[in-house]
Amino acid sequence: MKRSGICGAFLLVVLVATALPGHEQETMPAQLKNVGIDQHLNEQLPLDAAFKDENGKTVKLGDYLGQKPLVLVLAYYDCPMLCSMVLQGLAAAMRQMSFDAGNQYNVLTVSFNPRETPELAAAAKSRYIKQYGRSGAETGWHFLTGAQPEIDRLTRAVGFHYAWDPVSKQYAHATAVMVATPEGKLARYFYGVEFSPRDLRFALVEASRHKIGSPVDAVLLFCYHYDPAVGKYNLLVTRIVQLAGAVSVVLVALFILMMVRRERRQRQAWAQSVKSTL
Repeated sequence: MKRSGICGAFLLVVLVATALPGHEQETMPAQLKNVGIDQHLNEQLPLDAAFKDENGKTVKLGDYLGQKPLVLVLAYYDCPMLCSMVLQGLAAAMRQMSFDAGNQYNVLTVSFNPRETPELAAAAKSRYIKQYGRSGAETGWHFLTGAQPEIDRLTRAVGFHYAWDPVSKQYAHATAVMVATPEGKLARYFYGVEFSPRDLRFALVEASRHKIGSPVDAVLLFCYHYDPAVGKYNLLVTRIVQLAGAVSVVLVALFILMMVRRERRQRQAWAQSVKSTL
């Protein structure tokens, strides 16, 4: 079987394995039973975990945090299919947002394959920065590699479970991107290989504690609620009704105020007219 055929079949097995309930996963291959992602919302990222950036420089996770929210992706650069789909999907979502990587937020891609090198990371960065297509993005989207102990610290913190498959010689893993606050607390998880630009924007606005975004974002976030079970923002009808009710009250109050002021002006004009005739 060709490598692409193996990759496609392996991708399907991994995606199905992560979607099935526990009792149905009992029939899955042993190496896939523990593959998946547990949401560790509000978990602290290991800021002192050391990696190599795409230039071979030793860096820590905390170097990319402190001021801006962070989009985190766990992927390995020699992955023949699934990881590239995740990164392509992320780049596509980022292109549709008005926020700029490196300005309102940072992006960090970390390889969970300890055998990979900064040279591979540099090649991946060049490829996906080009796909993103925004000027200055190279200062905001970074690609790291690291040793197994540091990789383990990060994957444990974010709840990322993966396994090496000796048959296909690939890693079995699920897919998601995560959003962290400027302090390094995990705030949101988004699953799959395609990501909603709206959901990603909402997550960044919330993670930044509303320091980025517009007043419109604040209004929309009132009407949408993040559902960790599906990793999406869902529209809340009750919130819309509440908002509509509040707007109606404000409009009625403004109408009454306008009518009172109008009547007051008419009375003053009538009084002035009477006074002038005396």
